[in-house]
Amino acid sequence: KLNARTGKTYRLPTEAEWEYAARGGNQSQGYKYAGSNAIDEVAWYAENSGDKTHPVGQKQPNELGLYDMTGNVNEWCQDWYDSNYYSSSPSTNPKGPTTGSNRVYRGGSWSYGARYCRVSARDSYAPGHSNNNLGFRLAQ
Repeated sequence: KLNARTGKTYRLPTEAEWEYAARGGNQSQGYKYAGSNAIDEVAWYAENSGDKTHPVGQKQPNELGLYDMTGNVNEWCQDWYDSNYYSSSPSTNPKGPTTGSNRVYRGGSWSYGARYCRVSARDSYAPGHSNNNLGFRLAQ
């Protein structure tokens, strides 16, 4: 609907695109969380969120200037989920499995502990799943 309304082409990022952006792209400092090794600097998570979503941009951004890539809400990715995919996937821009029953989400949320908010953390839900700690970020 957004594409039709704007005449532009938006989509969910692939899991690889999402992780590249969260890690800071070619400016990456190798942080555990998106923009810092200290989660409180960059994320709303179970220990500091007050059990709610917060407006974007209240924590510091990552190296690319992107906010809330860690915590606040989990973010849908375009890829289908396979728990073993990355052990055998191409190392450059993998596209993920072509079929599956669950889609990948990344980033952690306000209801998750720090461990699940690392940029390396990944999980999945069925495509029709919704809840108050799940959202998306668009790619163009």
